[in-house]
Amino acid sequence: MPARGGDIEGEVIVTRRLSRPKVTAPAETYRRGIGVELEAELALDWLTYERSHVAVYLEGNFSSEDGTPLAVIEQRGRRFVPDLVVIPAGASVSFPNLDPIFHNVFSLSKARSFDLGNYPQNQTRIVRFPKPGIVTVGCHLHPNMSATIVVTPNRWATTAGADGRFLLRGVPPGSHTLVAWPRAAGPIRRPVEVPVRGSISVRLEIPVGAGENQSLAAAGKER
Repeated sequence: MPARGGDIEGEVIVTRRLSRPKVTAPAETYRRGIGVELEAELALDWLTYERSHVAVYLEGNFSSEDGTPLAVIEQRGRRFVPDLVVIPAGASVSFPNLDPIFHNVFSLSKARSFDLGNYPQNQTRIVRFPKPGIVTVGCHLHPNMSATIVVTPNRWATTAGADGRFLLRGVPPGSHTLVAWPRAAGPIRRPVEVPVRGSISVRLEIPVGAGENQSLAAAGKER
């Protein structure tokens, strides 16, 4: 019987604000048909926002038996909801339009470029993402709308929670590279050694402190 593998438990520590405040034009600036109120963003403090916009994944194209799941990014209240998703290469994303106005979904990203055209409420379009990379998504009709799709090389990927915690279960044992990708900054890579059983705990500071050692502190603990 093959080894189940260990778990990677961790915490993202954000030491300062990374994202710029959003400036959104009023509906009249680019109205198409009837007006739709801009859906208010969740009342998140900057720290919670930054933590929940960090993708965490493993590098490496190694075997996964979970298939290719379908993620969903809604067009709702003149926003993409959610505005950050993490999927493995080969998976697809559905883009349903829930607003009573036309929307458009497009990307010029090298990892996956597409233009789904304009389509009305209650229609959807599906795009497959065959290779890893960062895909930035926009709407030609509403320039305030943006989302990011992080396409990872395998299924061991997630986003940090509001408290900065994350968990990757059943990682194949051995040496790996853990990547943290904050939406507002560049990726941070760290080596990790995953045991056959049990877990390792990691603590990842973003951005890396000037006085910090660049290596990731990882301590194994058997269960």
